[in-house]
Amino acid sequence: MSTTDPIADLLTRIRNAITAAHRTVVLPSSGSKREIARILKEQGYISDFSTAPATEHPGELLTITLKYTNDRRSAITGLRRVSRPGQRYYVNAGHIPKSLGGLGTMIVSTSSGIKTGHDAKKAGVGGEVWAEVW
Repeated sequence: MSTTDPIADLLTRIRNAITAAHRTVVLPSSGSKREIARILKEQGYISDFSTAPATEHPGELLTITLKYTNDRRSAITGLRRVSRPGQRYYVNAGHIPKSLGGLGTMIVSTSSGIKTGHDAKKAGVGGEVWAEVW
C-alpha cells in the first residue's frame, strides 16, 4: 500500500503510537523519513531509530524508539504537518516560523538538506516547512 503523503503518515503513526503508549513505531523507510527521525533524535524527542531490511516486501523498515519520562509521559507533546501535497508552504530564511515561541522544532526541507528551522535560519537558507514538533 502506498500513501500519497509519506511524511503525514510518519507523523500520524508516531502520534498513534504515543496515544497507545507503544515503545516503538515500525514503518517503511525512505531518505526523508530517516532525516526526520535523525532530527527528532538530535532534538531529544525520540530515543533512537534504526533501519533493517524488510522481510515481506522489498525495501527497508524504519524502527523509531519513542522516548518517555518516568511517569510514562511522551517527550513529544504534539506533531503537526505544515506543508501538505495540496498546499505547500515555502519560506525564505528570514520568515521561518518558530514553534511555541522557540520551544518546539520546525522541520524544513532546504536546498542543502533537511534541517531544523533554527539551523536553516543560521545557515541563511529557506525552503519548504514540512512539520512542527513540540
